[in-house]
Amino acid sequence: MSNDDAARILVVDDDPGIREVLTDYLSQHGYDAVGAASAAEMDRAMAARTPDLIVLDLMMPGEDGLSVIRRLSGTGGPPVVMLSAMGEETDRIIGLELGADDYLAKPCNPRELLARVRAVLRRPREGAAKSGPALTFAGWRLDLLRRELSRPDGRNVGLSAGEFALLKAFAESARRVLTREQLLDRARSADSEVFDRAVDVQISRLRKKLDDGSGLEMIQTRRGEGYIFDVRVDKVGA
Repeated sequence: MSNDDAARILVVDDDPGIREVLTDYLSQHGYDAVGAASAAEMDRAMAARTPDLIVLDLMMPGEDGLSVIRRLSGTGGPPVVMLSAMGEETDRIIGLELGADDYLAKPCNPRELLARVRAVLRRPREGAAKSGPALTFAGWRLDLLRRELSRPDGRNVGLSAGEFALLKAFAESARRVLTREQLLDRARSADSEVFDRAVDVQISRLRKKLDDGSGLEMIQTRRGEGYIFDVRVDKVGA
């Protein structure tokens, strides 16, 4: 694989030792990995070339990682694997709520990070290969190739990679109750550590993004059972 073909991974961490270890390891495994010491350096690197994935430390001088995640999620930026000091559960939950796709506690094993990176990058490619171009429901359209969600009025709604995978899992199992475990099986890779709360916060984000003012509650909770996507879904363009 040439450098131009390799997925670009941007490692954002103010610790030069961690940046070097992670970028070297990812580079050894076929990725075009580069480092940035701050959010400002990240912005400059992204202006030069948009990365396919960002590995982001939450605790940085200047603009911190949570602010970066909020900003990237709001603009439909690349998927984010966040790094946080062990035990900082509040930051982890907030990061997931803001749009991060996965989480690793620091210090992290580079091999485990590699597995997370591969899992996150695999999701859209697998989704596009297994299904038709789009799924439609209640006037909404989920484009499986572009990973875009369009409202009934035609406006696009930004989705993180995790939100896209979860919504696709719901839409492909419409009107069937899914447990948390079944959602994790459909929306996330088996080699990615998952927390039950992560499903809850991503569902909460999806509910907000699917609220078009019509009062239709597409994602419903079934107490003691799981969740159901209670709307008719059609495949188009297959």
